[in-house]
Amino acid sequence: MIKALAPVVALLISVSILLTGQGLQGTLLPVRASLEDFSTVSIGAMGAAYFFGFTIGCLRGGELMRRVGHVRVFLAMSALASAAPLLHGLIIQPIVWGSLRMLTGFCFAVLYVVIESWLNERASNENRGIIFSTYAMITLTVMAAGQMMTLLYEPTGLQLFVIASVLVSIGAVPVALSTSPTPEQPLAVAVDVRRLFKISPSGTIACLVAGLANGSFWGLAAVFAASLSNDISLAAWFMTAVVIGGAIGQWPLGMLSDVAGRRKVLIAVSVAGASVGIALFLLAPNLDSVSTILLGACWGGLAFPLYTIAVAYTNDFAEPGEYVTVSSGLLLMYGIGATIGPFLASALMTLQQPSGLFLFTAMVHLTLIMYVMIRFIRRRTHAKRQVSFGDALSAAQTASQVFEEDIHPQPVDP
Repeated sequence: MIKALAPVVALLISVSILLTGQGLQGTLLPVRASLEDFSTVSIGAMGAAYFFGFTIGCLRGGELMRRVGHVRVFLAMSALASAAPLLHGLIIQPIVWGSLRMLTGFCFAVLYVVIESWLNERASNENRGIIFSTYAMITLTVMAAGQMMTLLYEPTGLQLFVIASVLVSIGAVPVALSTSPTPEQPLAVAVDVRRLFKISPSGTIACLVAGLANGSFWGLAAVFAASLSNDISLAAWFMTAVVIGGAIGQWPLGMLSDVAGRRKVLIAVSVAGASVGIALFLLAPNLDSVSTILLGACWGGLAFPLYTIAVAYTNDFAEPGEYVTVSSGLLLMYGIGATIGPFLASALMTLQQPSGLFLFTAMVHLTLIMYVMIRFIRRRTHAKRQVSFGDALSAAQTASQVFEEDIHPQPVDP
């Protein structure tokens, strides 16, 4: 394991520092916006703006790397992403914050493209699982740590914005000073959404639903938690619990899908996720902090793995040469959902109450259940072969596969 990780140690150190700053921003900004009396719709729009920028970054990151290379793009995006938190702290205005969130989403999407294409370049078929599982665990762990850093200072001050900026800036240093060879500059590939729906309509819609639910959570969950208590620490603990729950749930549910079948697990996870969402919607005003945090962890353990299972399910029906194109299309569907979701959820929260966020996630999970069941009844399809969930998890964790090579898939019968 040490031998496999040695060529990417500097990169993983950069990832851990960068995403700590990202995790801090993810909780700090909605909480501060709520304290500044931003409307729920405005806060939801900020979340949508982040994922809109993220989607653009996923589509354009490969072109940037093709022009100037991995290291220069990494340093440029780190500089822009570092400036954004400082501007957030200096200019307290919803439109400005929305624009900055879109910039941040773009920067981090490109950073993910650089990071993950670098990891793919250094990985082999024998150690790819080790490298990407380590990367996934680092990502979730440091983002949870960053969220807990909101407890260091009052969110009404400038200190936390400065810390987020410093972390993102320092994160660029290990890569800048690394002596490891940089990857080859990639070629861009086209995203074929039509082909994606032919391969697996259910898997494609599941990725869209995952984006709707998870994007809404990232944009508005801190507002929900802050509405339950005057103690700002509840928001940090709640967000951290959801992320940890998501980390814990990934592998057990994935391995279960290897044994029991993806479609069954997809439906079961959606049913359970909808149930927990309804429980949070109905019970939240009367729950104590511990119960709220535990329910949040359960929701994260079900909602976050949904995307990964959907990726695995879709790849079960794909041809071997289509994996890169499929991954790019599924990521795009997730980004579209994550862009739209915060707008819809914030509108429901305005009409209902802050816990309406989880009513929205329950509704989209239930919609997925109905769609998959209808597809199952109308057309009983079976995968030609079931890919290993470990391979699918690697695909789900990487945005860079969109740009790794120039793929022109040949049409085949669904």
